[in-house]
Amino acid sequence: MDAIIPVNHTNNASPQQTATKADYAIQPYVYASVFSSLCIIVGLIWDISWHMSIGRDGLLAPPHDVVYLGAIISGLFSAYQVLGTTFWGSALEKQSSIKFWGIFYGPLGAMYCIWGAIAMLTSAPFDDWWHNTYGLDVVILSPPHTLLALGIMMIQFGAMVAVLSSTHAAKDGGGAIHKWLFAIASGLLLTSLFTLFSEYMNKARSHSALCYEVGAILFPLFLIAVARAAKMRWAATATAAVYMCVLLLMLWVLPLFHATPRLGPVLNHFDHYQPFHFPLLLVIPALAIDFVFFKFEKLKPFIKVVLAAISFLLLFFIVQWYFGAFLETSPLARGWLFGSYSWYFRANPEWPYRYAFHPDRIDAGITLVKGLMIAGAIAIFTGLVGYKWGGWMKRVQR
Repeated sequence: MDAIIPVNHTNNASPQQTATKADYAIQPYVYASVFSSLCIIVGLIWDISWHMSIGRDGLLAPPHDVVYLGAIISGLFSAYQVLGTTFWGSALEKQSSIKFWGIFYGPLGAMYCIWGAIAMLTSAPFDDWWHNTYGLDVVILSPPHTLLALGIMMIQFGAMVAVLSSTHAAKDGGGAIHKWLFAIASGLLLTSLFTLFSEYMNKARSHSALCYEVGAILFPLFLIAVARAAKMRWAATATAAVYMCVLLLMLWVLPLFHATPRLGPVLNHFDHYQPFHFPLLLVIPALAIDFVFFKFEKLKPFIKVVLAAISFLLLFFIVQWYFGAFLETSPLARGWLFGSYSWYFRANPEWPYRYAFHPDRIDAGITLVKGLMIAGAIAIFTGLVGYKWGGWMKRVQR
């Protein structure tokens, strides 16, 4: 029960043809892990909108159910894969698997998914106890939410590793479905990373150097790793496109459903879900990473990473600076397409900076230049780390 299994061939094929032209089917746990990652993201964004629009929820609120469903599916399919290999797998299958705790055998991606599922399901009663004891969260990363976030990212990274091991084991290097499954798995993890740090990278922060410093920590690290690990020429761009598509669909679909606040005081009255943020336009700077990796393939890795990281940061800054201003200040951005009307039910709708940049969130002149120089240094460092990480993922075989 390795990451992939050969598909049966007709008896007309010669042994040599069978050996050289074998088709490989992706194991069910690989599909399940990617689907679980999608469920988790849908539930996570829905839960944020639920808190913005309704406020009060419980352990088994619908968004939580979708998140837990993702954990359960990933955990069960991965556990079945591991237990099947451990107790019924052949010696060859065990040899091509990871041995864990001296007992269990299975693909590395499945192991990550199992650990992530355990962490997520453990966080559920912990979070319920936390709310009953301390009330509503005032920060995103409360202890139970931190455990939940670690579990989510472990499952989503496990999905990436599962697809990669399946791709590397395929004799043809993996077909289009392998490549797009990896792009989807990577895009979903990128969505989680953005969501976790969205407080520092939303439209209201787009004229602050902090936005680009935080972006320099996350995006070159992850997208350069993806660009190196994937057997797909425009992997970083495809990953960014998946991230944008997921957030756009949630932005447009959630407001179609009825929702009213259930927790006072209610200062902002509405009757439909308030959507999450419009995504960052990461596709454009991600193109720079893919272009550098393709156009300058023969360059030394250090120079190539520096070019990719700085190109990404420059485009990210130019694009997001002006697009963020449009989202924050333009009346054209306040319709269903861009969702800039979204507002927390406890926030005063007449706040003077609802559709304007707060002075404390504007950097200009030497302050902005210094911030961007810091972001550039960060981007180079994280890009180099991402290149190493991508090299490790590129070598994953099981």
